[in-house]
Amino acid sequence: MPVASNQRRSIGAITVRWGSVAVASLLWAGALARAEEPSGFRLSFAGYGTLSVVHSSEDRADFLGSLLAESGAGYTHSWSPEVDSRIGAQVTATFTPELSAVLQVVAEQQYDGSYTPQLEWANVKYQFTPDASVRVGRVVLPTFLVSDYRKVGYANVWVRPPVEVYGLVPVTSVDGLDASYRVEVGGFTSTFQANFGQNDSKLSDGTDLEGRRSRGLTVSAERGATLVRLGYQQTDLRLEVFNQLFDAFRQFGPEGESIADRYDVDGSVYGFYVAGAQYDPGAWFVMAEAGHARSETALGDHTVWYVSGGYRFGRLTPYLTYSSVDTRDPLSDPGLTLAAYPPELRATAAGLNAALNAVLAARAIQDGVSIGARWELSKSFDLKVQFDHGSIGAGSRGRLSNLQPGFALGGSYSLISVAVDFVF
Repeated sequence: MPVASNQRRSIGAITVRWGSVAVASLLWAGALARAEEPSGFRLSFAGYGTLSVVHSSEDRADFLGSLLAESGAGYTHSWSPEVDSRIGAQVTATFTPELSAVLQVVAEQQYDGSYTPQLEWANVKYQFTPDASVRVGRVVLPTFLVSDYRKVGYANVWVRPPVEVYGLVPVTSVDGLDASYRVEVGGFTSTFQANFGQNDSKLSDGTDLEGRRSRGLTVSAERGATLVRLGYQQTDLRLEVFNQLFDAFRQFGPEGESIADRYDVDGSVYGFYVAGAQYDPGAWFVMAEAGHARSETALGDHTVWYVSGGYRFGRLTPYLTYSSVDTRDPLSDPGLTLAAYPPELRATAAGLNAALNAVLAARAIQDGVSIGARWELSKSFDLKVQFDHGSIGAGSRGRLSNLQPGFALGGSYSLISVAVDFVF
């Protein structure tokens, strides 16, 4: 989709603004460090990346991997390098034992097809005690087990986290603050983490996705090879394209008002509960997460889960994952009663009904099976091969996007992915 110049300027302004905030924060913190401990300053640099190609058997839709990307494997490219490929770099400045700052930039496909580097993290951290800290700026959204390294392919056994689950929350950071506190209880190291902020993103079709008053709490407990994590995240959402659609419905009187009130997302609350656990004694691993998203809008409620496990034969780790996303909400609606309107309005009403049902069909129902292997080539490189099969529920498009004429709802598709991950 072409991007208007003012949209490009807006994205650039946001990037410059946060870059300025990060630099200003580093300078401010550096001034404090020089005043308190001139010799305590340390600067470290690290990076990561993934080069991959993905093939999809479905040629009338795209598998994107993320709802924030423009195109992917299937219709746009039979073999796509865009689904998982990215590169990131991080600079960490330590000013004193208590004060530090981090800046992480990631280049990956955006909603407009560009690879303009984006600020993933840009925050200042103050460590009040060895167990209590606060970060201010752009911070990670700690929704899932692997949220802290979700985009670092080398740190994950899979080519990508299961899309049936992780696709429900494509946003990975918020602009605001988080606070964490760690405590030892019953032999477990427990960490409580609260966050508050906002996020502005664009979906693959260029639609503005605004999240306001995002607030959440996660609790994790770790002991030896065992990790358990519980979390809740709630956000006030606004989708520009939904506003336009349901404003049009409201022009059709009480019936249109009723439909708009039932489905519009404008400022509605989107809540997500999630629980996860992992056991990794070294030679093998098993992990699972389950969650429920609640939204009394066209987005609908969803229940998601996955189970994944693998065995390490030296540097080779074969693995198997089963994942699922489901909803009990309807995937279609009769919409406006065409016979109740004058002939000159029926075509418009029919178009609105079709648009509504396209939105409802995006309520994902899909089961996925992934079989793959990770070969650790060195301490900095790995090679992965993964086969995925998605079975889509009747009336749903599953996790596919960019639908083309002739695409049939339901059905199934398969993916083949080859990826090289690296860190430096």
